Amino acid sequence: MEVSEDDYYYHENISFNFSYDDYPALCEKGDVRSFAALFLPVMYTMCLVVGLAGNALVVAVYAYHKRLKTMTDTFLTHLAVADLLLLFTLPFWAADAARGWELGTVACKIVSACYTVNFTCCMLLLACISLDRYLALARVQGKDQRGWLQRIFTRRHCWRMCLVVWATAFILGLPDLVLSEVRWASNRSICLAIYPPSMVGGGKMVLEMAEVLLGFLLPLLVMVVCYWSVGQTLKGLPVESRGKKWKALRVLLIVVGVFVVTQLPYNTLKVYRAMDSVYTLVIHCGTSKVLDQAAQVTESLALTHCCLNPILYAFMGSSFRQHMMKVAKKFGEKRRQRRRENPAEEGGMEMSFNSRNASQETNTFSI
Repeated sequence: MEVSEDDYYYHENISFNFSYDDYPALCEKGDVRSFAALFLPVMYTMCLVVGLAGNALVVAVYAYHKRLKTMTDTFLTHLAVADLLLLFTLPFWAADAARGWELGTVACKIVSACYTVNFTCCMLLLACISLDRYLALARVQGKDQRGWLQRIFTRRHCWRMCLVVWATAFILGLPDLVLSEVRWASNRSICLAIYPPSMVGGGKMVLEMAEVLLGFLLPLLVMVVCYWSVGQTLKGLPVESRGKKWKALRVLLIVVGVFVVTQLPYNTLKVYRAMDSVYTLVIHCGTSKVLDQAAQVTESLALTHCCLNPILYAFMGSSFRQHMMKVAKKFGEKRRQRRRENPAEEGGMEMSFNSRNASQETNTFSI
């Protein structure tokens, strides 16, 4: 299908096709493209640098430690991998925003699908972590020992849960893999999804709503229900545990709050634009431009969650901190051993990382 500046809504790897027949004049979006060429490369570079450092550290610690003691450890490892794969697509979209797509159709399809798959996978893994924390607390209290969730969420079935998550995300990424193409528009090549005429309306809206449902509403519902139950249990702790209780409650509130702040604006706008593809809600060029720029800003905000995941889920956990201490201690021991083997090496200050509870294995992100 031929795509021109007059009949497409463009934002990174997502296209919203519609007609401007009702407009008194063509909607020129040069200012929107200029804004994207400046704003998106800066934001994507920041997300890449910060997210790469945090998530690479999580993967490195778990890979070096070679043991994933809990289900949350496994979910965190998959979450860091999904974050990294998502972040690796950002340089392509930054270059696309600045200069257009120059890598061909195959790369366009792969990068578009990889973006959707890993973004959705990240959100579903957050729901799994929330549910696992709730069930871990229920096991400690001796509740629901025979429930079906307790039987499914066990260490033995953890790999199956991860497989379901990745398979679901891959299914949602198939439309981008199949429909993404490179088109010439506005004097440059653009990578975007070209929907056939039969899908421009209802079919595309169904796909967009499915992404919102599985990538936002379902994880949000699971997080709110599980953390509300955990919070109610924490409030019932003895008075002498008040300090730890409120600290844990603040952690839960921060986790949910960050998720809502980063994901709600993007998904709300996504729903509105999906409805617009069917009911033509946007009838003014100025409104169309505002929505384009809002989509660029809100999606960049949503991507910052990839940078915050290691802080919110891994670095706050006592188990992960113990893993880091052990890895640092092993590196310190190897360094001292090399110095003993090479006495001529210049001496320096040595730092030993020991943890008072290093021998105690606890759950990551434990409450």
